[in-house]
Amino acid sequence: MIEFNEVSKVYDNGIVALNNISLRIEKGEFVFLIGPSGAGKSTFLKMIFREEKPTSGQVFIDSRDITPLRRHEVPYLRRNIGVVFQDFKLLNDRTVGENVGFTLQVMGVNPALINNQVTKVLDQLGLSTKKRMYPTQLSGGEKQRVCIARAIVNNPAILITDEPTGNLDPYISWEIMKLMIDINSKGTSVVFATHNKELVDRMRKRVLVLKDGRLVKDEQRGNFDYDSV
Repeated sequence: MIEFNEVSKVYDNGIVALNNISLRIEKGEFVFLIGPSGAGKSTFLKMIFREEKPTSGQVFIDSRDITPLRRHEVPYLRRNIGVVFQDFKLLNDRTVGENVGFTLQVMGVNPALINNQVTKVLDQLGLSTKKRMYPTQLSGGEKQRVCIARAIVNNPAILITDEPTGNLDPYISWEIMKLMIDINSKGTSVVFATHNKELVDRMRKRVLVLKDGRLVKDEQRGNFDYDSV
């Protein structure tokens, strides 16, 4: 469960990224986060995994206020949160398998268990033949699947995705979307930030709309009216 209670974020330069946001995302829910550039989407996502702190208000994960967490406590929070970025953030000097297992390695998991879990998740995402390859040898769609594998290798309760299909063609975008659907079907909460109108219209999921830092719409929907944003 994710809950924002009157959350605002004002950066040091005076930019208001979020303005009095209150909402609740239930366990296992799939939610799209949309809005124009500069609407506050990235800041919203960063609040969930505590890369940013609110200027005012509270953010709760599983009924725990994460706002006052100390720096050394944040990694423990993130063990239950997977994050997928548009720009991949893969380590080019490590193989696919090493990239995917990196989170578990940092957590101090036994190497044999890391290998087993990495093999399992790569097979799940159709990447088993890529395990010993390097990111520079992969296509854009393959790189994004590696990012997803890395994000879910420790079975997180929450998966956050920031424009994960932004640089991909429509076919690959839908393949990535189907992976997200499958992950969500296993009980993981998914918060999916996107500009892709076709994906949002096709999925018929809950949509959160940010504009100028404000939550202007929150609705379960059929086809979404983008002209109203």
